[in-house]
Amino acid sequence: MSLFNLKSAAATVTGTNTEAAAPFVAALDQLSTVIVGKRSQLSLALTCLLARGHLLIEDLPGVGKTTLAQALARTLGLDQARVQFTSDLLPADILGVSIYRREHGDFEFHAGPVFTQLLLADEINRATPKSQSALLEAMEERQVTVEGNTRELPDPFFVIATQNPARQIGTYDLPESQLDRFLMRLELGYPDAAAERELLLGTDRRYLLKELAPVMSLDELRAAQAQVPKVHVAEALVDYLQDLLAYTRRSAAFEVGLSPRGGIALLRAAQSWAVLAGRNHVIPEDIQSVFGAVVGHRVVPAGDGERSSAGELGEYLLQQVPVP
Repeated sequence: MSLFNLKSAAATVTGTNTEAAAPFVAALDQLSTVIVGKRSQLSLALTCLLARGHLLIEDLPGVGKTTLAQALARTLGLDQARVQFTSDLLPADILGVSIYRREHGDFEFHAGPVFTQLLLADEINRATPKSQSALLEAMEERQVTVEGNTRELPDPFFVIATQNPARQIGTYDLPESQLDRFLMRLELGYPDAAAERELLLGTDRRYLLKELAPVMSLDELRAAQAQVPKVHVAEALVDYLQDLLAYTRRSAAFEVGLSPRGGIALLRAAQSWAVLAGRNHVIPEDIQSVFGAVVGHRVVPAGDGERSSAGELGEYLLQQVPVP
């Protein structure tokens, strides 16, 4: 069974509710009309949002990072805002600011773009660390504190950040504390020949984006999110997950292994993948499917080793730890 084919999964896995999976299959089908040839990445992105996580998309300019975020917002019917991160961006440009009203003799708060359901932080690593850190509280607590006042953010609240490879000029590496706020990190990569031909000869992606309509209501999305923590995880699968965590911590290949928060993120992502497939229980393939995207930005290779891609790292670790 393909790990990324939700239609196949819904048809072949025992205990699958194909009716429950139908809205997510429809969402993937619609997203695939805009982001061609990247169904696996789209599945992971939808999984991340369903698990109430935040998504980091790291790749070269021009491969569809921003388009993916915009397509997700339209497909899920979410309000969206975009912040273009630049070297002169200030925290107030993200969070908002209070402006004095002379006629009333008081201050009025003008909310920043963070007060939305889906925030696209475009090229996040082109801003200074001070501006990057303005999102920390929002991503973790789903609230922001501005001038001593705490304000709740909308529900749901998702951050989809894009970044260019660190080797490019004018970029600032995201600190480990910021990276850990992202449930997943994805790479899109170049399209294959068939997908690229469709992009070259097909309809402009900007026009296709305007034609997208929501495939589920906000209540349906919230109900699916509420279902994720309730998905059953057998004791044997918890053992498997803990074996994976332990290997990253004791292996000489890694300087820093997965933290307990990383383990929780992996479990939630696996439960979310099961919900997308219409199941109320987790199977080993759920953990394996999300593993690379969840752990790739959390483990630090030993010595002078470079970070592997999420796929390469996931494949390596899964080969080292057998399924019990």
